[in-house]
Amino acid sequence: MEKEYLYWLCCLPCLGSVSIRKLYEYFQSFEAIYNIEETELEKTGILRKVQRDALIKWRDKFLLCRREYQEIGKKGIRFITPLDTDYPRRLTEICDYPMGIFVKGRLPKEEIPAVAIVGARGCSAYGEQLAEEFSRALAAQQVQVISGLAIGIDGAAHRGAIQAEGATFGVLGCGVDICYPVSNYALYEKMGHTGGILSEYPIGSSPQSWHFPMRNRIISGLADAVLVVEARERSGSLITAELGLEQGKEIFAVPGRVTDHLSRGCNLLIQQGAHMAISPNDILEYLGVKYRKELILHEKNVNGLAKNEKMVYSCLDFKPKHLDDIMADCGLGIGECISILLELELNGYVFRSANHYYGKNCKL
Repeated sequence: MEKEYLYWLCCLPCLGSVSIRKLYEYFQSFEAIYNIEETELEKTGILRKVQRDALIKWRDKFLLCRREYQEIGKKGIRFITPLDTDYPRRLTEICDYPMGIFVKGRLPKEEIPAVAIVGARGCSAYGEQLAEEFSRALAAQQVQVISGLAIGIDGAAHRGAIQAEGATFGVLGCGVDICYPVSNYALYEKMGHTGGILSEYPIGSSPQSWHFPMRNRIISGLADAVLVVEARERSGSLITAELGLEQGKEIFAVPGRVTDHLSRGCNLLIQQGAHMAISPNDILEYLGVKYRKELILHEKNVNGLAKNEKMVYSCLDFKPKHLDDIMADCGLGIGECISILLELELNGYVFRSANHYYGKNCKL
């Protein structure tokens, strides 16, 4: 019964986890909160008037919430609370841990290291590739990958972990029964089998702008370390890093060009004391995982390329360049240049982004 009353409280939109916990500490029972008189509730001084009014009115929704709670299991969703033994221990170590988590799939394992990988939604092709490679390398060493299932860096992090057949977990800013963004639906489906989808927001909750900064504390809270790959100077990724720092997590950032606006956030974090991450080994060493592979660039094998292939490859950079610029640098015609670029792409030396942009591939 206590979990049913807690479920009812967690479904009240204007009541946050800290307020629910304070009420519980005062009344020592979630059922007692349901039965409390309005005058006694006011005497506690815990809630504002608008919250008190909403709580009293919300009593009418209890039977509906109870029925919903009893039915969510049929949808493959669990409601995990601090009353349960499998509530994540890492979350209990943060001051504003959620009083209820909706889970589709499973929770991260306590005994296995976990890293949160976050970054810009509008990332570069290079940043997306790095996030995917870092995640793949970490997951290959049994490190759990946590992110937010957003487009850009988040999605790349989840993809990399899945490619390595590792466990990855997405923390949503909406209900776990809603995939946001829809473009990541394939990832959303796979993660329900290889890891899990988590949210503190009730099922059916639509994504709201104010949900995402709140969910960031859970992303960092579930992890042992936070890795930022491409972030603007003011961004949600830096909020996650700051929350992680407050929670006592180790912060890592991938450095970038000082002139690149997508790297300003990462460079700022490094300037402020975050660890510079140029290889998964930097993170794995902190986690205590034995891992000796270093960042390997394809230049290692360039000597095996033909003369013109080597010339075209030398004109590329990790930041994609347009075909016209590559032709101007190497002096080859369009037909020969495209043919060589296609061959290099097929052999894994380069990657192609939209609109005839090509960049050097890297392998971690």
